[in-house]
This record gives sequence, structure tokens and C-alpha cells, in this order.
Amino acid sequence: MFQNTSIIDKTYKKLAIQVSLNGLSFATFDTLLNKPLTLQKIEMGNVSITSKIEDLFANAFQNHPELKAGYDEIIIIHSNNLSTFVPTALFDEDYLGSYLQFNTKVFETDFFAFDELPNYEMNNVYIPYVNMNNYFIDEYGTFDYKHANSILVQKLLEVSKNNEERKMFVHVSDTHFEIVVIQNQKLQLYNSFDYKTAEDFIYYILFTAEQLQLNPENFKLELLGKITEADSLYSMVYKYVRNVAMLDVNTMQNQFSETENREHFILLHS
Repeated sequence: MFQNTSIIDKTYKKLAIQVSLNGLSFATFDTLLNKPLTLQKIEMGNVSITSKIEDLFANAFQNHPELKAGYDEIIIIHSNNLSTFVPTALFDEDYLGSYLQFNTKVFETDFFAFDELPNYEMNNVYIPYVNMNNYFIDEYGTFDYKHANSILVQKLLEVSKNNEERKMFVHVSDTHFEIVVIQNQKLQLYNSFDYKTAEDFIYYILFTAEQLQLNPENFKLELLGKITEADSLYSMVYKYVRNVAMLDVNTMQNQFSETENREHFILLHS
């Protein structure tokens, strides 16, 4: 985070950039009013982890001057399925890689990071995109970074306050989706799944429900991320789960549409 020495130098503006292997999205915020000002999505197709990030991001920075404006605070959000939540009581910073080896392929050369969720006594351990961070160091000097699912889970825990019933949330991205099951601000399950078809999608949802003894006739499922009621994914879920709905985003009071608020839920809550 930038430390401005004089109040005169402050812009009261924040920039959040969410990066994935499909591209990037960014939002700017007025930190005095605590509201988003702009929202932009830049798709790049499927990007290889070995691609030269400088080449891929150069056009984005050239075409979007907002990325080069002055900000008091910059946060980079890493969006991938290389993360896992660990209760604080079981957490040891010296063994970050060991937590991930059960659900992802871990290499000796991997760099590991973690986000603390102190209010919920857990940490999110993950593998950030190091090459992207290096690019942003060259562009900005200093910034904070977090994993997308740290923001997602924390916000969903917040909105589940005083809700005694178990609820499943599914956050959809282009190639993977997250399942989060919460009851009264307690995280009961978090997992991420790769998918290609609507059949893959419903299979993992029903499999997870079965493991948690959630009856598709009874449990509530809310969808967010890159999904609308017109999508084949929604139609498939609607066929098998009785109480399915899009996440209510009416509390997000801004100038963006419901669809944009759902798709960029993580970015706009960063």
C-alpha cells in the first residue's frame, strides 16, 4: 500500500485488479465515499502460465489510462483454484505447501502465500501468479495482493450472519467453480472444481450435497459469478435442485447491473 507523507498528495482513490489465466478485470474506488467508480473487464483468451505477461498486459495498460492513474491503494487479486482454507489452530506458516498437496499438484519451485481471516479463525493458503506480481512490481512499485477466494468466502460468511440453515453458494468462473457451504457464519465446506460441461457442473454440486447429506429437495443454493438465468448451467441446476436462486445483490448500491455485480462480486468487495 502506498504511504503518502502529505494529505495533499492523497487521491482518495483505490485500484483493484483481478487477474486470472483468461485476462483481467479492474475497478476503481472512491475511498472517501467507499463506492466503486469504474469497472472494466479485459479478456485475453486462455493464457499459458509461461506466457510473457509483459506482452499480454501491455495493451491493457496502453488502452486503459485508469490503470496508470495515481492511487493511494492498489490491490492485486489472484483468481485461480490453487487454494485451500486451514483453521488457525492447525496452521503453521513453515508448512504452506503441505496444505495444498492434497488438492493440487505442488512443485518445489512453487511460491506459497496466505491470507488471514482472523474473524473466522482460518487462513487461505494459495499459489499466486508470481510472474504477474513481478509485472505489477515494475508498474506500481508496491501493492497488496490477496486470493480471490479469501474475499469470496469472507463476504459470504458475513452475509450468512444470523442464518441458522445450511446454505450452498456456487461461484462460477470460465473453467472452474467454487462450492461454499455455510451455516450461521461457520464455513462447513469449501472446494473448487474444474468443469467443461453443464453435466460436470451438476455432478459436482450433487456429489457435494450427498457428502454433506443435503437433500436437493430442501437445501438452498445460491449462484453468483459468471452465470445468468439464461445459461445452460442454470437450467441444469434448476432441473435437479428445488431451491435454486441467483445471489441477491441489491445491497450492492452502485451504478452497475445485477449481472455485473454478480460476475464481479469478488472484485467489487475487494
